[in-house]
Amino acid sequence: MNSKTTLFLAALGLLSLGATTAQAQNAPVLQQAEGGTAGADWLSQTASGVQYVTVTPTATINAQNPGTAARVITYSVTFPGAGSYDLYARVRVGSAGANDDSFYYANGFGQKLPADDSNWITVNNLNAVGYPSGSGNVAVEGAGGAGSGVWKWLNLSRFNGGEAPISFTVSAGALTQTFQLGAREDGLDIDKLVFGQTGLFFTTDQLDNNQQGTATPPVTFVPAGPPMAQGKPKFLGGVWSTPQKVFFNKYFNQVTPENAGKWGSVEGTRNQMNWAELDSSYNLARRNGFPFKMHTLIWGAQQPIWIENLSDADQLAEIREWFQAVAQRYPNIDQIEVVNEALNDLPLNGSTGNNGPNTPGSGAGNYYNALGGAGATGWDWVITSFQLARQYFPNAQLLINDYGVITNNTNAQRYLNLVNLLVARNLVDGVGIQGHAFETRGIPAATLAANLTTLASAGKPLYITELDIDGVNSSGQLDDAIQLAEFQRIFPSLWEHPAVRGVTLWGYRPGHWRSTQGAYLGMTDNTERSAFVWLQNYVRTTVLGTRTSAAAAAVRLFPNPAADGRFTLTGTEQMTHLRITDRLGRVVHEQALRGQATVPLQLKLAAGLYAVQLLDAQGGQATSKLLIE
Repeated sequence: MNSKTTLFLAALGLLSLGATTAQAQNAPVLQQAEGGTAGADWLSQTASGVQYVTVTPTATINAQNPGTAARVITYSVTFPGAGSYDLYARVRVGSAGANDDSFYYANGFGQKLPADDSNWITVNNLNAVGYPSGSGNVAVEGAGGAGSGVWKWLNLSRFNGGEAPISFTVSAGALTQTFQLGAREDGLDIDKLVFGQTGLFFTTDQLDNNQQGTATPPVTFVPAGPPMAQGKPKFLGGVWSTPQKVFFNKYFNQVTPENAGKWGSVEGTRNQMNWAELDSSYNLARRNGFPFKMHTLIWGAQQPIWIENLSDADQLAEIREWFQAVAQRYPNIDQIEVVNEALNDLPLNGSTGNNGPNTPGSGAGNYYNALGGAGATGWDWVITSFQLARQYFPNAQLLINDYGVITNNTNAQRYLNLVNLLVARNLVDGVGIQGHAFETRGIPAATLAANLTTLASAGKPLYITELDIDGVNSSGQLDDAIQLAEFQRIFPSLWEHPAVRGVTLWGYRPGHWRSTQGAYLGMTDNTERSAFVWLQNYVRTTVLGTRTSAAAAAVRLFPNPAADGRFTLTGTEQMTHLRITDRLGRVVHEQALRGQATVPLQLKLAAGLYAVQLLDAQGGQATSKLLIE
């Protein structure tokens, strides 16, 4: 190659590099929401120094498009250079929450047909996602976890709110483009839009101040892990949902889906199954070897509306189909909350329990009578539910779950009576006890512990299934000291009770169902509140009792050493749970036991030393070392 050719190619390379660099430095493009040409249904308002647009109240919401030109805003946007841009929006969800949290943006540049679904992308479910302004050094990516009533940013090009999101491509010959927004629900306020270059990371401060993003994500706190209860004889789990999944396996070693496993979430439309989020939570558990608990099969809330008016026979057939579909898709479920809140929320329209009244269309299911209603026992519908669950899930640990059952002895006794009906029929393997802040606040820890003991008298292990503790003061402001004191007061009485085999936190990040009450433990930028720091240290350093009962002392393991992972346990009639851990305390096998005298096992385990733990319902343990050759 001669020198002229070399210089020519080098010059081309510099030109190419210069073009790439210039494109990579395209400034973000700010568009005030009120700066467009608005249809008649849009209003421009100002409050607390913020000018924004909102839509006039209406009872009509088109499913997939604005519907009319009156519900469209049109903008002319000039870009600094060619390239791909993500669309960011600063929005505020109104007081109606899920009824104030959706709008449309155009599926590409140009004038769109208001009533053509293909021209618009639906953005829904904004009630519990987004990043509040001033939320710290965190990139606006994915869902976030901000709630309603706050100004917050979303990267619409990275958030699927009902339809697949898009980025926007600008060519060098067409830097000025027409862009449109469409109205869906009233009650949603929109302050401004930003087109930021795809591939760059923007914090809320950068978006608020129209500053350029960075090529590398901002540095945020990263927890070191491992899960705080790793190697312990009981788990500390978490609820899984999009806002809660960040660093999940750094903190928790058990998985419960928050809403994804409720029948109304999966089959909101008859015979159209939405498994996506439930798949994600199940797969997370399987990848990490964590126990997975299905929440929930039968409940008096969040059930399909379409089932309410079917005949009893058709309802029962649909319930069977629902059980069978879950069993086939998730063959290795560890635990199932078969019936949720039986004492408080019947699956019956007209019921006036603590969550009622259950009105038609409320999602109560209205299949109470299809399952047998009260019947001779007063709880035939619950018994039928568990009989079906035992049929379709023979290898899972079946749980009942309810709230308000350890706050006083009357509630505990009523719950115990129901549990004992199931125990007498060998239908239940564990007792779920919710622990929300509205239950435990003001209740002495000794009362909680005493009622746990009452429920343990049924002879089944106990699980604290939905624990959260608020963290705001009387003015509604975050208060770490209040949350820390309540955790220190409540948590030890639950965690250290010998019959409690696991605790599940019902969320730990913003996007928590009690975000308004400050019940989250971690912040948007991943930093940890005082109660979370204390909780991790407490769980990791507290030595739990290893009481050996007479039943546990009777357990035998042979042969030991074991070849090819084959060995047998005997004397296990009164043992309820088996867990095997490796030398690092990682769980490699776990299963529920139900009165088997002999448990033969053939496990695919690498050669080495393992700990075999068996537990009975009263907290007694048998622990043996197992050598696999």
